[in-house]
Amino acid sequence: MPTTSPADGLPVPQRYGAIMAIALGITVAVLDGAIANVALPTIARELQASPAESIWIVNAYQLAIIISLLSLSFLGDILGYRRIYQAGLVVFTCTSLFCALSGSLEMLTFARVLQGFGGAALMSVNTALIRIIYPQRFLGRGMGINSLIVAVSTAAGPTVAAAVLSVASWKWLFLINVPVGLAALYLAFRFLPDNIQKAKEQRFDVPSAIMNALTFGLLISALSGFAQGQSGILVLSELVALVIVGSLFIRRQLKMPFPLLPVDLLRIPIFSLSIGTSVCSFCAQMLAMVSLPFFLQTVLQRGEVATGLLLTPWPLATMVMAPIAGRLTDRYHAGLLGAVGLAMFATGLFALALLPDSPSDLNIIWRMALCGAGFGLFQSPNNHTIISSAPRHRSGGASGMLGTARLLGQTSGAALVALMFNLFGAHGTHASLLLAGSFSSLAAVVSALRITQPRASA
Repeated sequence: MPTTSPADGLPVPQRYGAIMAIALGITVAVLDGAIANVALPTIARELQASPAESIWIVNAYQLAIIISLLSLSFLGDILGYRRIYQAGLVVFTCTSLFCALSGSLEMLTFARVLQGFGGAALMSVNTALIRIIYPQRFLGRGMGINSLIVAVSTAAGPTVAAAVLSVASWKWLFLINVPVGLAALYLAFRFLPDNIQKAKEQRFDVPSAIMNALTFGLLISALSGFAQGQSGILVLSELVALVIVGSLFIRRQLKMPFPLLPVDLLRIPIFSLSIGTSVCSFCAQMLAMVSLPFFLQTVLQRGEVATGLLLTPWPLATMVMAPIAGRLTDRYHAGLLGAVGLAMFATGLFALALLPDSPSDLNIIWRMALCGAGFGLFQSPNNHTIISSAPRHRSGGASGMLGTARLLGQTSGAALVALMFNLFGAHGTHASLLLAGSFSSLAAVVSALRITQPRASA
């Protein structure tokens, strides 16, 4: 078992084993964020829960991830990314079994919270590990492969869930994680490298971790509550608490030499611009991906299978473009690649919003493919810039911010879809797509601002 990584990546046999450990872990963690959506009606019926109550099966997992991601990435800087990743695999695998054995909604929700903490451990340090797995000259390719894994896992979630539910109980959605998790754990112990540069001067600050969890938890709760039309007094109370706790949290972080919320990294212009680009782009992606199925089925009267097939060109184009973009990162500035990719993404989104009343399948397919290709061209270079612009001993903080930006964007996008449907009814998808195009255009402008910044070195 390796104890440290070499100065410039792992040798080839070990590198393949290490990246396979990362791929398997991230695949199941991302898949589990998507598959439960499809299974909710089935789970609610079997556990005798209402649809509103069953939403917590999804929310509990996402909330656990977002409130713990930065804390776990900070621990990765101190204890080592390998240890956090291995611990995450153990927790995720055990709690997947717990989910499958749950006999009530309360038990399943509790198991999903614990599973979310395991998933957060995997997501918090995966890009930091990629930085020490790949040689500097191949880091762009490594980020491209990682982006590909996340994109495919996200897109495959509904398909995998439908396939499993067609032949087995919903419990198998969680049971299949057990053998995959054990295989990933074996590879992780055998091949994953440890940090050469641990942050020995960093100390874990418990009050910061609590305030971080409260800040992000209140933010997501207020966003979702506003979008779903909850009591105005409740939402306002959450916003007031968010402002108070968030202000105290940021003030505390500004005074710390090694902050849990990486304000030290956010002072690096190219890092903060890349984080802003990421939040806007993932918000745009979620606005489109959540609203489009409603449009295809209710407005265009396409069936479920046809809807799935019409959405497929998006992830397929991302799959093709992500590795190409990873290679281009080594030659061209990420700000330029991101601006071009996000401009393509915005063009595709606006083109979807301007579809004719009775579009042909081809009319829909090329627009979907343009969105996917644009997003794939942006994502790998952006992730590369976020991770490589941070000092090596702060790779965990950078990795945590990357995951937090993605989840914040996705959660905000999903909440905005609900708001658009509440405000515009049957025209909710059209409004969502126009808003998505606007967010993507904003992201393209922010990405272009990075061109004046020097390229980050890995």
